[in-house]
Amino acid sequence: MRIVYIHQYFRTPEEAGGTRSYFIASALAHAGHDVIMIGSKPEGQPEAVKTYSINGFRVISIRNYYANKLGFYARIKSFFRFMIKASRELFRQKEVDLVIATSTPLTVGIPAWLFKKFRKVPYLFEVRDLWPEAPIQMGELKNPVLRKSALVLEKTLYKSAVHIVALSPGMKDGVVKVPGNDEKVSVIPNMAKIDRFWQREKNAALMKELGLEDKAFKIIHFGAMGRANGLDYILDAASILKSRGISDIHFVMLGEGGVAPHLKKRKTTEALDNIVFLKKEPMARTSEIVNLCQASIVPFLNLPVLQTNSPNKLFDSLSAGIPVIVNSAGWTKEMVETHQCGAFVHPDKPAELADLVMHWKENQELIKVMGDNARTLAESSYDKSILCKEFVSLVESLFPEDYAG
Repeated sequence: MRIVYIHQYFRTPEEAGGTRSYFIASALAHAGHDVIMIGSKPEGQPEAVKTYSINGFRVISIRNYYANKLGFYARIKSFFRFMIKASRELFRQKEVDLVIATSTPLTVGIPAWLFKKFRKVPYLFEVRDLWPEAPIQMGELKNPVLRKSALVLEKTLYKSAVHIVALSPGMKDGVVKVPGNDEKVSVIPNMAKIDRFWQREKNAALMKELGLEDKAFKIIHFGAMGRANGLDYILDAASILKSRGISDIHFVMLGEGGVAPHLKKRKTTEALDNIVFLKKEPMARTSEIVNLCQASIVPFLNLPVLQTNSPNKLFDSLSAGIPVIVNSAGWTKEMVETHQCGAFVHPDKPAELADLVMHWKENQELIKVMGDNARTLAESSYDKSILCKEFVSLVESLFPEDYAG
């Protein structure tokens, strides 16, 4: 089949950012499909549109500025700008059999919907976050006209899709709340990458280069630093540890985002020497840095919609063989507790986080057991080799006559 895959935030492993679409597109291409990825480059691309091939598929990269630090309406403007440009590139394609559109933002689905309407080509819609419920609960989507329009768009995109892939059970529940979708939703969560994140000897030179203390117990947060991530929670715990006279437990904050300046200002104002900020890095170097740490933390604001999240950093942490701290009372809490590969702390009680990391620091054997459990879970259930194959099988099942044997 010829498949066009639309993902505004498409990234390769050589770039900083999520790579789920890269690995899925690669798997589809290696299964014999002709895959075209339509994505965007937020900066550093002089061409308005750049085309290149990578790992068996083609990429149409659209220059379109976007950054997490942008205000809500500036982000909306970027979403619609990409939607228009992606629609133009999609309608230039010939003999397309299937379109895959992956949110967020929700507007990514509009080119696929238009293509179905005018070219009669089906589309699969991938739900990575529940929009518009997330910005509604976060208080960003306040305009009643925009809110109603977004809800209508959500219903329309779900209804018209030939199938929907949700990234967590909670996201699936959110999708099926929209009538008529019960029978066409599958859950394929974010993916571990056991060949990219793993336990090995720590890179002492890198630790020195980054200014990390070898003897400190290090908990890493890596990825976006947006408001939804609730990262003040980590600084609150760091402040509590400082007040207790604990100086050998450090939080490593690797990444960028809209709240980063605020967090760095807090670090300086409160003299939080137990917080280390590092810039975002490509996957290989991120993996090296994660390997320097003893645990990972994946926090979010205490909102019901954020309990449905399927964070990349959680699955990469499982691959890295380190225990994971979560503060969302959803499926990730159930995961780390059931498989004994981490722990849950209350999102409004940073003292629980401080208590936990103090306990872990004094129980290295527990850390090892949980880390081993994390790696086993990544290998057995969530590795990309498993879930990409599942995604390919799902796509091919939509056209059973072509794969009858």
